[in-house]
Amino acid sequence: MTYIIGSPCIGTKDTACVDACPVDCIHPKSDEEGFEETQLLFINPEECIDCGACEPACPVSAIWPEDSVPEDEQQYIAMNYEYFGQTAP
Repeated sequence: MTYIIGSPCIGTKDTACVDACPVDCIHPKSDEEGFEETQLLFINPEECIDCGACEPACPVSAIWPEDSVPEDEQQYIAMNYEYFGQTAP
């Protein structure tokens, strides 16, 4: 399981979650190509260790465990996987 970032991140892209992540799996970082163009941040499902450190670090409560993503945020699961060239399970 991975964590998913949803719509509250759009327009915010606060990188507190990036700083909290012990395995550096949240992208794009503010110094990476595409940061300005991307609407929100994404968590690499292959690198995420499910520690949950990112969730309380998010100032807009935009991060959920994949199996707890609210119904109205479900589309962000596929978007997260697609960002990393993967298919959602």
